[in-house]
Amino acid sequence: MNDDTDRYEDEDEPELAGYEPHGEKPLRSPHLHTVMRVVVVLGLIALVLPGILVTATTANRTASATCEAYARFYAPDSVGFASRFELVSPAGIGWNCYAIEFGGEETLLKSLGLIPGGPVLPRTVPLDS
Repeated sequence: MNDDTDRYEDEDEPELAGYEPHGEKPLRSPHLHTVMRVVVVLGLIALVLPGILVTATTANRTASATCEAYARFYAPDSVGFASRFELVSPAGIGWNCYAIEFGGEETLLKSLGLIPGGPVLPRTVPLDS
């Protein structure tokens, strides 16, 4: 059994029979490497960018709809509302809802957070019951 093992160690693998190394020359040119890197980076951007844009658009629409509900409930006398994503604000990082008064002054109504959701308004008790 030991003789068979020695015999197999000395033989080349059948897949490598006749293989000649290329030497010092690389298989691909430096120009082709650069082109491939650019194609890979563009492919990654093409995969990631649409997801970022869809997420930002959805968050903007949700923040706007939620801010409108808060402005109607908490500041019915305001002339408008604004929802913005802010990195530095009194409420912290995230989406903030502002009521716009008649003179153009903005009042912070509510912080909507990093991912805005639907409005959570307090329930009012009807006066008839």
